[in-house]
Amino acid sequence: MIIKFVPQRRDETLQLSKAADVLTVNGLSFDFSPLPDGATLPECAIDSVWFQGDVERIDGALHIKLLLPHAANPPDRVLYPELIEVFQDGPIDVPC
Repeated sequence: MIIKFVPQRRDETLQLSKAADVLTVNGLSFDFSPLPDGATLPECAIDSVWFQGDVERIDGALHIKLLLPHAANPPDRVLYPELIEVFQDGPIDVPC
């Protein structure tokens, strides 16, 4: 799973975890296992404000773009986050 973050000033927090092709975002699970290789799930088909683009499966890996909330005056690592590759199941560290 490859996650790219889109920073946005918000007072909310973001908690993520992964179990195979299931991404849990703030307690809500999204199962992307039916998405075949080379396919795209449009953002409008995902009922969540946290997704900031289409979800794609490229060469077996899910590519997901998520909103990254931050407080006023965040550090550069939050304003310009690097994409992360998640191979292990469990909690996902979110830039802060």
